[in-house]
Amino acid sequence: MIAAYIDEFIMLCAGLWMTSVGFGYLPLSRNPASRLPLVRHFKWMGPLLLVIAIVLAAAS
Repeated sequence: MIAAYIDEFIMLCAGLWMTSVGFGYLPLSRNPASRLPLVRHFKWMGPLLLVIAIVLAAAS
């Protein structure tokens, strides 16, 4: 039971971080020109991870 809450909390934090990096609120590196191509997908992957974490928290 506690492990599920810890897992959902980690997913929530990762989703917040991915969303912040994807929309440019947090820099991933000091050199924006060296951004990985994957980072542009953080704009939709971060909110999706947040929704999954909230749904799993509500279900448990």
